[in-house]
Amino acid sequence: MNASSESIAANPIRPKFSDLLADPQIRSRFEKVRKYFFLRESTYDMTNRCNIRCDGCYYYEGDKQFARENLNPGDWRKLMQAEKARGITYVVLAGAEPSLVPELLDVCYEEMPLGSIATNGFKKIPESVGYKIHISVWGNDETSLRIRRAKNLLKKQIENYRGDPRAVFVYTYTRENISEADDVAAQLAAAGCKMTFNVFSSPVGYEGSLRHDSGSLLQTRKSMIALLNRYPQNALFSVYNAVAHTSGSGLHDLYGCSYPRCNPSQDIGLGRSFRQYRTDLDWDRSVACCVPDTDCADCRHYAAGSAVVTARLYRHVVDADTFRSWLDYVDTYLAVWVMGYEKSDNLCGHEIEPPAVLR
Repeated sequence: MNASSESIAANPIRPKFSDLLADPQIRSRFEKVRKYFFLRESTYDMTNRCNIRCDGCYYYEGDKQFARENLNPGDWRKLMQAEKARGITYVVLAGAEPSLVPELLDVCYEEMPLGSIATNGFKKIPESVGYKIHISVWGNDETSLRIRRAKNLLKKQIENYRGDPRAVFVYTYTRENISEADDVAAQLAAAGCKMTFNVFSSPVGYEGSLRHDSGSLLQTRKSMIALLNRYPQNALFSVYNAVAHTSGSGLHDLYGCSYPRCNPSQDIGLGRSFRQYRTDLDWDRSVACCVPDTDCADCRHYAAGSAVVTARLYRHVVDADTFRSWLDYVDTYLAVWVMGYEKSDNLCGHEIEPPAVLR
């Protein structure tokens, strides 16, 4: 969460913020989410090894995959302590496959208790690690075998994490798997699993069949909203999440990306605080973003939106429904990323287009 301020000129048709907060429903939701404005994230590649290999994988693009692995728990402990000292309050543990280094996950959790782990779910992460666990789902088991070279992956993921309060299953829509989402969501809901949705965002130079076009983005939006309405107790999502991530323009063009890779400013927010550490515990500001080596113009990634969209509070103070939509987005983000945070009912059930930058 980086609810940073934006420079927006006065506009006579914009309501006063206090007028929006006069609505008891809006005020209650704002007070709920603002308690988490202290969250400051950075991300950490835990290992350059993986137990499966996926088409379109972000990790195996660019230089980060060649960084030397540091598997020394003492060095990781010192890094987490240094991160706390510079104001980081939330960690995102990723890389190739973090479940392969459980001893390092334990160290991170001991030093920094708020965070999440991105995993393929093939190997269960010990319950001693109390982070949110995001389990990537790229289609049904037939598609997983073809795209991810993993047999019966969804079945294995559900077996590992059914009933686990840490687990959120992240269904990533590609151009090819939109029709599979209904069946996968039904299986997850039947198992009592929580789910959220992501949009495949092409790595730099990727021209494969998973890349979206305008038609598939529209289909994805319709599917997301339909599943949200069908499984309201399982789907951690909102209509505005669907709109923000399936628009013709990517997140950078819609909102302006705050991550250092696209943001030269080091004065405030992510530009000052965010780092993306590689497996050698080093980082490079020029390429630092939440999902490195993504094609910025095509970025619709749910992880990017968790900071990029939430940072645009005041841009959404244009009318009650637009602000309700932003609150739904932030409420969704917190339910997906923070242990113990419970999603509330969405405040806006219809599509609101992302507001333009006001000048």
